[in-house]
Amino acid sequence: MNTAHILLVDDEKRICTSLTGILKDEGYTVRAVHDGQAALAVLEEHLPDLMLLDLWMPGMDGLQVLELVKQRYPNLPVIVISGHGNIETAVKAAKLGAYDFLEKPLSLEKTLILVERALDQRRLLQENLDLRKRVERKYEMIGNSRVMQEIRERIATAAPTNGRVLIYGENGTGKELIARALHRQSLRAEKPFVEVNCAAIPQELIESELFGHEKGAFTGATSKKRGKFELAHEGTLFLDEIGDMSLATQAKVLRVLQEQKFERVGGSEVLEADFRVFAASNKNLEQEIERGNFREDLYYRLNVIPFYAPPLRDRTEDIPLLVNHFLQEFSLENGRRIKTIAQDAMEILLQYNWPGNIRELKNVIERLVIMVSSNMIRAEHIPSSILGSGRPRSGKTGLSFGAPWKPLKDAKNTFEKRYILECLKAHSGNITKTAQTLGIERTYLHKKIRLYGLEDGN
Repeated sequence: MNTAHILLVDDEKRICTSLTGILKDEGYTVRAVHDGQAALAVLEEHLPDLMLLDLWMPGMDGLQVLELVKQRYPNLPVIVISGHGNIETAVKAAKLGAYDFLEKPLSLEKTLILVERALDQRRLLQENLDLRKRVERKYEMIGNSRVMQEIRERIATAAPTNGRVLIYGENGTGKELIARALHRQSLRAEKPFVEVNCAAIPQELIESELFGHEKGAFTGATSKKRGKFELAHEGTLFLDEIGDMSLATQAKVLRVLQEQKFERVGGSEVLEADFRVFAASNKNLEQEIERGNFREDLYYRLNVIPFYAPPLRDRTEDIPLLVNHFLQEFSLENGRRIKTIAQDAMEILLQYNWPGNIRELKNVIERLVIMVSSNMIRAEHIPSSILGSGRPRSGKTGLSFGAPWKPLKDAKNTFEKRYILECLKAHSGNITKTAQTLGIERTYLHKKIRLYGLEDGN
């Protein structure tokens, strides 16, 4: 059964009546109006899935309506209808973004086929947009700490350029997220983002991965394969963990970066590719150069715009935001009601040193979402590996478990005050967003702010 909504715009009421009846018989919901102004007013109230638009109407003609519709609602498919069809009109409509063109008298069969095809295209477009949103959410950079704000500012500056980027930092700090954010904000955003994990590919296969190979180039090469350089044409190539690449491969990569030319393994044809390169490493590449493990000339080719991904212990004020983000993500992913985290549990997470950084935190939250049956995660649910880690965090924010010891009630109040303050700062003092993050009512949050004297943000 069709559930799509169709807006029909035609000044001939007889056509509107007959076409509405036919489309309703097919299960569509149809609304008919008789001029362009009425159509634009309907679109402001409710966006349909498809518009059927007559071109010859008094007042505002169909081409004018079509131009405004595609400016305001570019993803809305529009099938134009005309009783005076000619090639010139059809070309104008196509240039303005019409999906297709129907000529009066309407062919019932052709009309229904075009309607179905246009709606199928819209569904595919919407699925692609939804998929892109899910991917962007998966790779979203979470955090409002000063260091994260600085990273975002640097990304906004560096992204629109063609400068090569080298991202360094410990494992699990989100180096890939920085690379993807740079790509999304770059002039190549609509082109491919191609990732190569240099540490995960055996050295004997990495050249085939990068350059591609011809059929028969080596045992097992049963067909021609395009390499990552070729696939990244006009887009971005992300060389992750480049410090694990062999010196021989480094030399060949350097040559490609210099010439933007390469040959497939086992081939002689010279291929050209235009791509921007981002690289990342958890190793200190300057030390690797001194040890003879990394080429100095390649390092300077890559290190045009350096980015540092800080460890989680240096941005602990972001932990509450990350925790709540992962709680929502994994609750939805596993079909669970969105879980919340108690203050005692959050206190433990804030005190932990997180040697595995964001990746470790993400894994812990996923485990808690799956394994904890209640909707509230408490201190007793935190894994023993964190409780008994013996790795207290030594940053300048958070609480200390050392002397002098306080009564438990006082300690809880101290933590609650600090936690609310940090959350307020993370949301720039926005009460509504802070209350949503904390999982409490705005009125209750106002009460706590007055109780702890946080009106001035201190």
